[in-house]
Amino acid sequence: MRSKKYAPYLMVLPFLAIIAFVYVGGLWQAGLQSLGYWPMFGMEDISLRYYAQLFTNDRFLSSLSYTLYIALVSSAISVIIGVLVAFAVDRSKKGDGLAYTLYKIPIIIPHIVVTILVTQIFFQTGVISRIGYALGFIQDARDFPLLIFDRGGIGIMLVYLYKQIPFVTLTVFAVLRGLNSRYVQVARNLGATDGYTARRVTLPLLSPAILSSFLITFAFGFGAFEVPFLLRSPARLTLPILAHFDYRSPVLADRPAAMAVTITISLITLLFIWLYMFILRRLNKRGLEGGFL
Repeated sequence: MRSKKYAPYLMVLPFLAIIAFVYVGGLWQAGLQSLGYWPMFGMEDISLRYYAQLFTNDRFLSSLSYTLYIALVSSAISVIIGVLVAFAVDRSKKGDGLAYTLYKIPIIIPHIVVTILVTQIFFQTGVISRIGYALGFIQDARDFPLLIFDRGGIGIMLVYLYKQIPFVTLTVFAVLRGLNSRYVQVARNLGATDGYTARRVTLPLLSPAILSSFLITFAFGFGAFEVPFLLRSPARLTLPILAHFDYRSPVLADRPAAMAVTITISLITLLFIWLYMFILRRLNKRGLEGGFL
């Protein structure tokens, strides 16, 4: 009996061991180096001075605000559109047919491929710009708004939206399809409109899935490297790119600062995970105690 109880944990143990060795071990080494402890190069004094320097560094603070802006905006838009699409797919005969298949395709396309597609479509010499020129809407490629390599990070967010909206749709739709229809039927029997039922019954039941989707998309957007690196504006850097440039600096004294940035990224991500767990517990408690109507 006990063997069956612990069987699932034993099955995932090899995976957890690899994660612990690679992620936790790497994070531990990065943490030590961020404190200035790097005996290989004669650095043995442990201190928090590199973290103190970060939060007084305008370059770091600008990168932090820029990274938060891209992650929050892209995640919020992805969740809003993804939830709406999930409702639309659910209404179309529970997601059967072409619509059920099409929204899954972007999930399997690598980010690097999407980056190339977005560049070819939205760049000032891209497909949309050429169509506008052919139709006489613009007279020159420079008349087309700068959407790629721009300071506002629009090109980066376009890639994220293309990948994240289908992910949110798939996550929310899977839960939406499994909801007990009796809740909706009871609400309608009591005279609730479709809008009221969606707000007070369906959305509260979907809130854990929506929250988890937001967290996952935010964590990716906050810590991603390849897309911001390829589509960045030379004047704006996200935190992972800032850490990358500092780490590649020939000055060894810059390495602890790069590790401090890396640890800061991890801590902020963990903070959002804790916030997610806290809100999820509150939602579950409210649902059990007060119901959804």
